Amino acid sequence: MIPATHPHLHIAAASNPGIKGKVNEDRYSVSAYRLTNDDHTPSVLALLADGIGGHHAGEIAAQLAVDSIKRYVAGSRFPQPAEVLKQALTYTNQIILDRAKADPKFSGMGTTCVCGWIIGSRLYAASVGDSRLYLVRGPKIIRLTTDHSWVQEALTQGTLTPDQVKGHPNAHIIRRFLGTTSPLNPDLRLRLSEKENDTQAEANQGLRLFPGDRLLLCSDGLTDLVQDAEIHDIVQTTPLEDSPGYLIELANQRGGHDNITVVIMEVPYPAHVTQPIRVAPTPEVVSVSQQPRSAISWVMIFLLLIAILLMAILLAYLRIPL
Repeated sequence: MIPATHPHLHIAAASNPGIKGKVNEDRYSVSAYRLTNDDHTPSVLALLADGIGGHHAGEIAAQLAVDSIKRYVAGSRFPQPAEVLKQALTYTNQIILDRAKADPKFSGMGTTCVCGWIIGSRLYAASVGDSRLYLVRGPKIIRLTTDHSWVQEALTQGTLTPDQVKGHPNAHIIRRFLGTTSPLNPDLRLRLSEKENDTQAEANQGLRLFPGDRLLLCSDGLTDLVQDAEIHDIVQTTPLEDSPGYLIELANQRGGHDNITVVIMEVPYPAHVTQPIRVAPTPEVVSVSQQPRSAISWVMIFLLLIAILLMAILLAYLRIPL
């Protein structure tokens, strides 16, 4: 792909370490491209990685993830974008493993990762871990990705209820991450409905986006403390450039126990809809040639004069002298 100066989406992002004094192990990247020199279709690649708590050098793993995935995708031929993302995550997993083997102080490092790749008006995505991708469309907020966590597995199996999730001791046990020695299985499901099976969810790759849609990538420092409905309300009622900061502030007000990163991308409306109102200049005086009156006009004038005359006679007849 060819780097571009201006993305075709409106973008806002922010990252914060939280209020507990932790090192910020979150990393993110948003890059704009056009596909080739001959094909100017616009493209935006958004990446967010969260160094896993409890692992060494999580921030190093997160930075490696962002840099390696971006490099792999930018150099790809993208016949199947979702497959490119899957390969990029697999490639990056090995990069992180190799770095950890080369330096003992990085042993065991890992990171979650969520990728959103918009080509034209189509969305492709992949993820490992519990960093999320949301679609905000009108009155709905849809969590497109599935958490790869102990808690999510328990919820899916029915051994845990939603009311039991908050404060659960296994809440941050991650089942998939970059840097694992186990075979990596990047998740390509884009789940638009809880009723969809895995095959149907994967078939949503290439999801069509519409003007006004907003995509939100975030780390679990946000979703641990802010509910989906609250995310929707802030994203829909706050100017785009302010939304990441408002969400981070809300999470910090509620404890801010982890790093918090938010990336929001909005599909713009057509230019003619979003153009500012312009005040028209004072109009020039334009002379208009006079046209002769038609016969009907003269008749109407004659009848009007007769009516006035009759009204005057009637008033004079009815006048009462003092």
